[in-house]
Parts: sequence; structure tokens; C-alpha cells
Amino acid sequence: MAQPITDQVGFLSEACRAVQELSASKNSLDKIRLDEKRLEKDLEAEKKAVADAISLTVKKRMEEINGSYDKEIAKGQDRLKRVRSKREKAKSQGIKERIAEETKELHDDNRELKLQMKTTFQKDRVPRFCKSTWYYSLYFTRGFSEFLILLVTILICFLAVPYGIYMLLSEKSTYYLIGIYFAVVVVFGGIYILINNKTKVRHQEALKQGRKIRDLMRTNHKKIRVITNSIRRDRDEAVYDLEKYDDEIAQIEQDLSDITSKKKEALNTFEKVTKTIISDEIAGASREKIERLEEELLRASEEAKEAEVKVKEQTLFITDNYESYLGTEFMVPEKLDELADFIRMGKATTISEAEALYRSMKG
Repeated sequence: MAQPITDQVGFLSEACRAVQELSASKNSLDKIRLDEKRLEKDLEAEKKAVADAISLTVKKRMEEINGSYDKEIAKGQDRLKRVRSKREKAKSQGIKERIAEETKELHDDNRELKLQMKTTFQKDRVPRFCKSTWYYSLYFTRGFSEFLILLVTILICFLAVPYGIYMLLSEKSTYYLIGIYFAVVVVFGGIYILINNKTKVRHQEALKQGRKIRDLMRTNHKKIRVITNSIRRDRDEAVYDLEKYDDEIAQIEQDLSDITSKKKEALNTFEKVTKTIISDEIAGASREKIERLEEELLRASEEAKEAEVKVKEQTLFITDNYESYLGTEFMVPEKLDELADFIRMGKATTISEAEALYRSMKG
């Protein structure tokens, strides 16, 4: 039950003092909260700096480990590439030597046949061009390749040449085309017959002997191709003496495997052991500062809680003891002082009269 107010001025002075104390408590609480926020930021920044330093250092060390091992692996791969290249060259050289050795008799036979053909032609005074593939394709055709040469020659002489001459003419006429074809047939046909009479008819026996020799040489060439292809397809490399290269390649591959295993082991050790040591060292350098900031933050938080309780208690005390009499409007030190002055100067005898006077004056 509320007690009657006997000392109006004293009551207002007590209310003013209570409001001022509440204002001071609120200011103190605001300051404590600002300190608390500052400490939180400082602590967060310090922890972030430690985390960043750990992350950067770990990343750098990891890159150094990877870089060192990758450099050795790259060297090994270069060596492996060089040895494999040498092996391929040695194999290619071995294949060439094997082909040369296994076809030597056939090549020698062809050289003998060429010399025999040359001697036969010189003895019978056969013109040099008669030894050519083109000549035998025209006059002693045998085999697909010579038939193809004959066909191409006919197409050029009796189709391409006359048609090309006809297309060069400014005036086009069927008679011109017939005339050109007639002239071409006469010219090329005459040349063919002339060469035939001068060579084939006159040196028939020598040319027939040359035909036989060419056939034997062609047979030898086919045998050479068969042997060459057989050797190139042969997967047995034992005859090429490649063991030293294979041993070196196997050793390099083993070295690369060992380096890769060591790299994996080093990274695993770093991840499980070294990383923790680095983290502890970096964190240890800032541990004292972080602990100090944590202690200061804890104290600030406790002080803030105490200040909040104090503000709450003061607020409830003012509400229960003064605000219920005076109203929220007059819970300001300046207004309370003016109300007290009105009563002291005799302008009002009660608080209610003082409030009414205040409102009328500020009205």
C-alpha cells in the first residue's frame, strides 16, 4: 500500500537522484557493451590472423613438398623418355640391319641382273631409254603397274593433248576437233611405230631378254617386300639386343614408383604430424594474447550482466516508487528540479499542482 508523501521537495529530490543514478548506470552499461564488442572483434581478428597464418604456412609447406618430389619425378620421366627413345632407335637400327642381312642375297641378285641387262643392251647396242619402265610398259606390257602406265599414256596422248589443243582455239568446231584428233593419231601413232621399228624389231631378242631380267628383278622385289614386312611385324625383340635398355627402363620405372610412394608417405606424414606441429607453433605464439583477450571478454561479459541487472533493478525501483506517482513524462532530472523549485518558491503546494503549473507554462 502506497504511503502518503509528507516531504514533497524531498520526494522529488530522491526521484531526481534515482533517475540520475539510473542514467549513470545506463551510460556505464553502454560503455561496458562497447568494450565487450571491441574485445569480441579483437579476439575474432586475432583468431583469424592465426588461422590465416596456419593456412598459408601449411599451404606453402605442402607446395614445397609437392614441388620437390614433382621435380624428381619430372627428372625421372625425362630420363625414361630418353632411354625409351634410344631403345626405339636401337630397335629401328636392328630392324634395318636384319632386313639388310636377310635381303642381301636378293639385292645382290638384282645388282647382277641389272649388270647383265646393261651388258646385253650394250652388246646389242640397244638405246638406253629402252631399259626404262615406261618403254617396257608401252611395248612389252606385263603386270598391273605397267598396264596402268600404258593406260595413262594413251589417255594423255589421245585424250588430254587433243582436247587441250582444241580448248586453246579461239573458234570451236567439230571439224577442228576431228582434224586435231586425226593429226594427234598420226603424230603419236607415227612416233610409236617409228620407235617400234627402230628398237623392238631391230633388237627384239635383247629386249625379250631384258623383259625376262625385269621379271626376275620384280620377283626379287616382291620377295624383299615380303621379308621386310615379315620382319617389321615380328614381335620377337630378342634378336635386337635391347636387354640393357629394358633393364634401365625397369630401373627408372622402379625409381619413379619409389619416389611416388615416398611423396605419398611424406604428404601423409605432413598431414597427420607436421601440420599439427606447425599449427601448434603458430597458435602458441599468439596463445597468450588470445587467452588475455578471452579473459578480458569474459570479465566484460560478466560486468555487462551485472550492469544489466543493476539497470533493471533501478528501473523497477523508479517505476514502483516514483514513476507511479509522477508519471513517465516527469522522469527527467531537469523536470523534477523545476517541480521542486515550484514547491520551494510557493508557486505550488503539491506535486500535482507543480505538474499542472509546469504543463501550463510549457503549454
